[in-house]
Amino acid sequence: MRRIMPFFLVLLLFAFNAYAAAPAKQLPGDLTLAEAQTVLNAALAHSVKQGIPMNIAVVDAGGNLKAFAREDGAFIGSIDISQKKAVTARYFNMSTADLGAAAQPGKELFGIEVTNRGLVIFGGGELLIRNGVIVGAIGASGGSVAEDTAVSKAGAAALK
Repeated sequence: MRRIMPFFLVLLLFAFNAYAAAPAKQLPGDLTLAEAQTVLNAALAHSVKQGIPMNIAVVDAGGNLKAFAREDGAFIGSIDISQKKAVTARYFNMSTADLGAAAQPGKELFGIEVTNRGLVIFGGGELLIRNGVIVGAIGASGGSVAEDTAVSKAGAAALK
């Protein structure tokens, strides 16, 4: 039995190393890094055109951060807001502005912003859609709601 155990451990270690060395596969409904960078670059270009420094976050289909940029001079507090805008849009498959409209006092989703460790329910979070499939989301923060929305929409449009 003692001679078999080391052999088994070596075999198990070899199998694990072979598995770990295999390249990860891109899921068909997920955002690629190249797409995330395209979205981010388009959003940054629009932000520069507006003249308002922004924090811009791009998340994948699972709501995980895929790309991020903080322009020089952008508010530190907007780092978290941009990421939460992107995640909020992805979690509920709608723009943060649309979710915010449904979350007003007296509306069906009033109070939803306190769920999921905090959501953002004002404009600036948009879905990323490829061939009719949601593959991620973008969130922008640093300016007015209208400026944030324009930047995130510019980024989202780059994927289409």
